[in-house]
Amino acid sequence: MKLRKLEMLLEQVTGFSHPLPEREQYQTPAPLAARLLYTAFLAGDISDLRVLELGSGTGILGIGAALIGAGEVIGVEIDQEATRVAEENANKLKTKISFIDADLSNPVTWDKVPGADTVIMNPPFGAQVQHADRPFIDLALSRAEVVYGIFNAGSEPFIRQYIADRAEIAGVIAAEFAIPRTFFFHSEDKRDVPVKILVLKRRA
Repeated sequence: MKLRKLEMLLEQVTGFSHPLPEREQYQTPAPLAARLLYTAFLAGDISDLRVLELGSGTGILGIGAALIGAGEVIGVEIDQEATRVAEENANKLKTKISFIDADLSNPVTWDKVPGADTVIMNPPFGAQVQHADRPFIDLALSRAEVVYGIFNAGSEPFIRQYIADRAEIAGVIAAEFAIPRTFFFHSEDKRDVPVKILVLKRRA
């Protein structure tokens, strides 16, 4: 499947019905999701493999992974309403995804989450809850050798230092995350936030 075809399919994914600001529930834009997934696909980190989406939300990354040949896709999400929307999206695009109900901010629930070949994720940037991305990074690196994540562009130096003793940043792609007016505190109709797709690889 070509990148543009994947992007067009992901445009069909429905967003959050009742997004929560404290969880930074913004729908990952289809072009950004497709770019992350196609990068992983070209690196051999999707096809016929078990792919784990942390904080799966409406399922856009997991659905995209299934569309381009993942052997198994598992989404992990605490918000049951978001998972309901994700299941509807997966059915609409004729993909099969399993979902696990777990609170990624609480390590007590991490035992529910299995290992995988690849983790894909768009964790919170920490705009509402400071360091909200740390549990995602920790769990991701404990479950797979390679992780593809979307992070605020300015967080790269911190992440590089945070994972230094267990992983490295093996790839960086600059991009933008288009955020439409969603919550009462938004003052613009749309804001393009600079982000980076980071490829994290666990050290042997």
